Amino acid sequence: MEFIKSIAIAASGLRAQAGRMRILAENIANADSTSHSPGADPYRRKIPTFRSELDRSLDARVVALGRVHPDMTAFQTKHQPGHPAADPTGHVKYPNVNPLVEMTDMREAQRSYEANINVIGATRRMLQRTIDILRA
Repeated sequence: MEFIKSIAIAASGLRAQAGRMRILAENIANADSTSHSPGADPYRRKIPTFRSELDRSLDARVVALGRVHPDMTAFQTKHQPGHPAADPTGHVKYPNVNPLVEMTDMREAQRSYEANINVIGATRRMLQRTIDILRA
């Protein structure tokens, strides 16, 4: 039964990190976007969070993607009077997304995802060895 718990906990980590990577990819994709109307706010960076849940069927704590919070830091502005999204003073608001930060977070999420895959693989190998020992 502990093998199943181990795999379930690692699988919950996979799901949570996959959700985190989707949000980070959305942030990266919108890093250079502007609003659709002059003076309006552009895309706002999203911050993923995690939460701990109790899986009653396994009696184990698992991780899940929590609420996604908007990053309330200021937008970047550039003076571009001819831009379609420019306000009356000629300033264009750009998202509060730093691609370098997003790529660093993406790399961290990828490594965590890989670590959970390794846990599942190691658990499967231990389970297989246990079965092999019991057969002998």
